[in-house]
Amino acid sequence: MRRAVRSAAALFCLLATLLLGSAGVASAHAALLSTTPSQGTVLAVAPGTVTLHFSESVTLETGAVRVFDPNGKQVDTGTAGHAGNDPSTASVSLNPALDQTQGTYTVAWRVISADTHPVAGAFTFSIGRTTSPAALSGVETNSGSAATGFLYGLSRSVQYGTFALLAGSVALVLLGWPGGLRLRSVQRLMLTGWAGLLLSTLAELALRGTYEAGTGLGKVFDLTLLRQVLGEKLGVLLAVRVLLLAGAGVYLALLSGHAGASDPAAEAANDAPAVERRRRIWLSVGGAVLAVAIALTWPLGDHASVGMQVPLAITSDTVHVLAMGLWLGGLATVLVGLRRSTADGGIGVAGVRRFSTLALGAVSALAVTGVYQAWRGLGSWSALTSTTYGQLLLVKIGAVAVILGAAWMSRRWLGLLRADTPEQQADAAEALVAVGAPAVEAEAEAGGEAEAGADVESASGAASGDGADGGSEVDPARAAQLARQAKARQQASVRKAHQAAPARGMLLRSVAVEAAFAVVVLGVTTLLTNSAPGRAVAEQQAATAAANQGPVDVTLPYDTGGSTASAKGKITLDIDPARTGTNTMHAYLYDSTGKPVDVPEVDVTVTLAARSLGPMPVKVDHLDIGHWGAADVELPLPGTWTLAVTIRSDAIDETTVTTPVTVG
Repeated sequence: MRRAVRSAAALFCLLATLLLGSAGVASAHAALLSTTPSQGTVLAVAPGTVTLHFSESVTLETGAVRVFDPNGKQVDTGTAGHAGNDPSTASVSLNPALDQTQGTYTVAWRVISADTHPVAGAFTFSIGRTTSPAALSGVETNSGSAATGFLYGLSRSVQYGTFALLAGSVALVLLGWPGGLRLRSVQRLMLTGWAGLLLSTLAELALRGTYEAGTGLGKVFDLTLLRQVLGEKLGVLLAVRVLLLAGAGVYLALLSGHAGASDPAAEAANDAPAVERRRRIWLSVGGAVLAVAIALTWPLGDHASVGMQVPLAITSDTVHVLAMGLWLGGLATVLVGLRRSTADGGIGVAGVRRFSTLALGAVSALAVTGVYQAWRGLGSWSALTSTTYGQLLLVKIGAVAVILGAAWMSRRWLGLLRADTPEQQADAAEALVAVGAPAVEAEAEAGGEAEAGADVESASGAASGDGADGGSEVDPARAAQLARQAKARQQASVRKAHQAAPARGMLLRSVAVEAAFAVVVLGVTTLLTNSAPGRAVAEQQAATAAANQGPVDVTLPYDTGGSTASAKGKITLDIDPARTGTNTMHAYLYDSTGKPVDVPEVDVTVTLAARSLGPMPVKVDHLDIGHWGAADVELPLPGTWTLAVTIRSDAIDETTVTTPVTVG
C-alpha cells in the first residue's frame, strides 16, 4: 500500500513538472483580428488613437494597451477603453505631439478574454519613416512569469483533486458506507479535501492579479491587484466559493456530530431509528446542495460560459464535475477503507458493492457529458490531432480507459469476496478459522451464525433419530446425505476462503491503480481548461483569415482567336473587399501593347462549386475605354468562388477566362 501511495505521489509530481512546469500565461482564447493602424503601416501623420479588434469580448485592465515611441518612452494617454462601446475592441489615445518623433512605434497589449484567460502580444507601426527593429528590445510586452503561471496552474489542479476528495468521501459515507464516518482516516480524508480546496482557492485568488498582469510573485500581496480581481467575474466566483466552503466547514462539523450520535449496531442492521434516518436524509440533501453550488463556480468562469449553447454547457459541465468528484473521491475513500479489515471497521463487501453502483452512474454521466463537451470543444475530427486541446483530450480518454480497465478487475476481485448466502458466509468463516486464516468479512462471522447452528442441529437430529414424532428410527440414507452435503459445503467454503484471502489484497492494488490514473485525469483536466478549444481555434483562424483578406487584384491573359486589335491582350480584375455581402468589381482590358481597348461585349458570372451555387450572372456596365464595372456584386457565402469573364472581340470570336476568388 505504501508503494502504491508513493507511486501515485511521484506520478502527480512528474505530471505537474512535465505538463505545468513550462506554463506561462494560458493559450490565447481571444484572437487579435486587426489593428488600427495596421501592423507595419508607415503613416504620414500621427494617429489620434490606437485600436485593436478581437474575435470575442475582452476585459481591459490597467495598462491594457501601451504605446512606446522609438526611444522607448510611453506615449499613450489616459486609460484604455472599448471603441464605440464594442466589447471586442481595445482603444487608447495618443499624445498629440507624436509628429515630432518620427520612426517605429511599438504597441504592447494584454487583455482578459471572455473565458477569463489572459491574452498578450505586441505589434509595430511607423510615422514618417521606419527605424531599426532594435527599438523593441527596450519594451516589456508582459509575456508573463513562468513561476506565476506554474503556481497558478498547480492551484487549479489541486482544487479539482481536493473537491473530488471532499464530495466523493462525503457521498460515499452517506450513501454507501455509514460506518466510515467513525474512522479517523476517513475523517482526515474529508478534512484534507475541505482544507485543500479552501487553501488552493485562496491561492488562486491571490495569484490571479499577478497572473493577469504578467508580473512576478513579488506582487502577490498587492492590494490594488486583489481589488481589481475581486471586481471581475472570476474573482467574484472565487470569493463565492470561499463563502460556500465556510458553510461546508459547518456542514462537516454537523456530519461528525451525527457519526458520534449514531448507533453502529443499528446502522449495520439497517434498523436505525426514524429520527436518525431523517437526520441523515437532511444531511444528504444539504450536502448535495453545497456540492452543486461549489461545482457551479467552475463552469461559470471557464469555457462553458462563452460560445454556443451556454446554459446547456454550464449544466453539462456542472454534472461532469460532480460525477468526477463522486467517482474519484469515492474511489479514494474505498482505498482508505480497504486498508483495514472489516472487523477493524474497514469497508466491507456491501459497501464496496454500493460504491460500485454509484460509480457506474457517475461514469455514465461522465461519458454523456464528456461526449457533449468534446463535440462542443473540438468542432471537427481533425482537431483531435491538430490542436493542443484535442491532443490533451486523447490523453484524458486514454487515462480514463485504464481506470475503467482497473475498475473491471476490481469487480472481479469483489466477486471473490462476496458470499452467495448467509449460510455460506458462516461456513466460510468457520472454515477459515479451521485452516488458521483470518476472517474475510466481519458480517460473515455475525450474519450467518444462527443459520449455521440450525444446520448443525438439523444434521445432528437426523443422525440421532429425533424427528417430528420424537421416536422414529435413524434413517441412515438421510443421515449420509446430510453428512455429504455438510462435507461439500465445508470443502467449498475452504476453497472460497483460500480465494478470498488474497482477493482483498488484489482488490486494494487494483483500486490503487485506479487512484493513480485518476491523478493523471485531474492534471490533464486542468490543462484542458487552460487550452483554447479546437472549435475556438478554428473560428479564430477563420476570423483572422477573413480579417486579413483584402481586395482581389488579378491580371489574366486572353485570346479570342480573332484578327482585331482587341482579340488578344490581358484583363485586370478588381473585387473589393472580397467578403460576404455586397462587393464592387472592375474589369480593365488592355491590348497586346498595354493600351486600354474596347470590346463589343463582356459577360461575368460567379460560382461557388462547394455549395452547388451558381453560375450567377453579374451585370457589368461599360464605364470608360476598356473599363467595365459593377457596384453590387453579391457574394452571400464565404469560400472559394470561381469568377468567369467571357470576352467577345467581334461577332464570332470570344473566349472565357476564369480565376478563383477567396471570399471571407
